[in-house]
Amino acid sequence: MNIAVAISSRAGVMLRSTEELSIVKIEFRPDALPKLSTPALVAYCFEGKPASSGTVERLPSETRTLLDEMQTSGELTGKVFEFSLLRSPAGMAASRLLVVGAGKSEKFTEAHLRNLVGAAVRHLRSRGVRELAWILASTEPAAVTAVVDGALVADYDADVYRTERNGDKAIDRLLLATGGEALPAGAEAALDRGRILGEAQNFTRNLVNEPSNYMTPTKLAERAAEMATRHGLKCEVLGPKEIQDLKMGALWAVARGSQHEPAQLIVIRYDPEGAPDQPVIGLIGKGITFDSGGISIKPSENMHEMKTDMAGGATMLGVMQAIAQLKPRVRVIAMIPATENMPSGNAYKPGDVITSMSGKTIEILNTDAEGRLVLADALTYAKQLGCTVLIDAATLTGAVMVALGSITTGVFGWNKEWVNRILAAANTAGEKMWQLPVDDDYRELYKSAIADMANTGGRYGGAITGAMFIGEFAGDTPWVHLDIAGTRWANDEKPYRAKGPTGHGVRTLVQLLTSLSA
Repeated sequence: MNIAVAISSRAGVMLRSTEELSIVKIEFRPDALPKLSTPALVAYCFEGKPASSGTVERLPSETRTLLDEMQTSGELTGKVFEFSLLRSPAGMAASRLLVVGAGKSEKFTEAHLRNLVGAAVRHLRSRGVRELAWILASTEPAAVTAVVDGALVADYDADVYRTERNGDKAIDRLLLATGGEALPAGAEAALDRGRILGEAQNFTRNLVNEPSNYMTPTKLAERAAEMATRHGLKCEVLGPKEIQDLKMGALWAVARGSQHEPAQLIVIRYDPEGAPDQPVIGLIGKGITFDSGGISIKPSENMHEMKTDMAGGATMLGVMQAIAQLKPRVRVIAMIPATENMPSGNAYKPGDVITSMSGKTIEILNTDAEGRLVLADALTYAKQLGCTVLIDAATLTGAVMVALGSITTGVFGWNKEWVNRILAAANTAGEKMWQLPVDDDYRELYKSAIADMANTGGRYGGAITGAMFIGEFAGDTPWVHLDIAGTRWANDEKPYRAKGPTGHGVRTLVQLLTSLSA
């Protein structure tokens, strides 16, 4: 079975569309391992007995004899991400054998498997290998999905604007070697799920990676509409007039400062036949395509990273692309309030009082606390459209990075059931998330003397007060907030993942939505 997989490619000077694609073919190969002809066959092993563990134990005896010698000499230890590359391995038709260390067997999970595959892909393609075969330890659906997803996420680089690109070394073919074992029911569907997840994460990463002079609110809306059309989703884009007609005073206050880039409210619906009337999941993603801080302007150091302030919106678009193909029986409405936050003569100012769509008044203490404002109106509108559960994702605060670094997403919410559902989905998807408190005592920090509330609670507990401000507009509707400020971007390269946008959160939300229809 061959599956065509979408990976972004260079198009002239800029990446104009995620539909400009190269093709990676993925297929199951039933050949006996000694007879499998491929440029590179990949096996993994564990610490302790690397020559006879993991998928290494499935290799022919001639090959394992050499690996025994390497184990004895200390050249093969099985430590995580240790690579041993053998050319013309004895007893095999493969041109190369790559053995990847998997670390301690008792700590091995599907997340580790995903990373191992990714590490092998990046290691081999950097050496000019365009085709590889991964030996499957199991053809169980979850393992197959992890292998495919890990390979596609690894086969990505955020260097589309460089004249010499690592992305030009992308693999052409991935073989899933069964070693002659018959495929169980669901294996091919699992392959397709892995492809869909990998594509969705890379679609999200493409959007986040775009510079703000190309990824304007209008361009983000165009990309969203293209994706929706491609996958049979309904898309509506509201412009400045509609935003003002809806009395979205919080969104409009932020948008006013941008002189030449009009705000856009993107609404995408997934409404499958036969789905229950309840719940209707609202996915709301912050879409600030560039955040200067407005009048409360940010320091110049690292301000260039604020092109990624629309990562919450990009995450929700990736999720919608995935569920359009996986087709869970659950109703979903995604909403992305997209605008720039800029200083100008029209910009909102510290000390202003604005009225949100809900009617709540907000005193502006800091114009750099703008994400919670655009989300406030979006949550109100989502409830008006019939959403009965609200989940938002936003690069909301630097405070969450102080608390959790760039490894873990902060999770907040009034409703324990839905918070626990998100955390369970994250655990299954292999994405690190952690719940932080939303106690009533924190409400005192964002009280205002002249309005219903202030748009910031100050420095201390900033991730909590920022989240709780958004939650005020959810009201009694179950609501969960994901602060992805730290996890939306990786400043260091890993063996299994390039530096740059991560697509973090896509797998978790797709897992949640598909589990609701199980």
